[in-house]
Amino acid sequence: MIEIEVIQGDITKLAVDAIVNAANCSLLGGGGVDGAIHRAAGPELLRACIPLNGCETGKAKITPGFRLSAKFVIHTPGPVYRDGQHGEPALLESCYKSCLDLAEESGCETVAFPAISCGVYGYPWEAATEIAVKTVRDFPAQKVRKVIFCCFSADMARIYREVTAKAS
Repeated sequence: MIEIEVIQGDITKLAVDAIVNAANCSLLGGGGVDGAIHRAAGPELLRACIPLNGCETGKAKITPGFRLSAKFVIHTPGPVYRDGQHGEPALLESCYKSCLDLAEESGCETVAFPAISCGVYGYPWEAATEIAVKTVRDFPAQKVRKVIFCCFSADMARIYREVTAKAS
């Protein structure tokens, strides 16, 4: 079973095998965590993303971490939340699974996730957190041994801690 840790902090500062970027479908940078990761990794990250030709919502692609402490950046576009009736839960679950699959293929033991789709994409925090925690708990890991949910705000970290405690 994967160990889960919840922290409040800056995902770009974590010394883990991979950090997950809550990207947009272009993979060419944006706001929020996406912009922060691109700034911290340096211009090499954008150059590495260009030939990937974007990424579909719910899928994931991997690049080196460049100037980050993390070896890799796993980019996944989360769903824009409309009303929960347009496949958003399955797409969000697929984001986490796709990232964990790539982490496994790349030999990663530690992976840090932001709260995918919980910023400008408008996913309700508690619902998104329940999907994230359940997907990580249910993942049949071979190599990944620890997942860190790195939350930008204290309120988000509190929700992750509550959901994680309920799920154990």
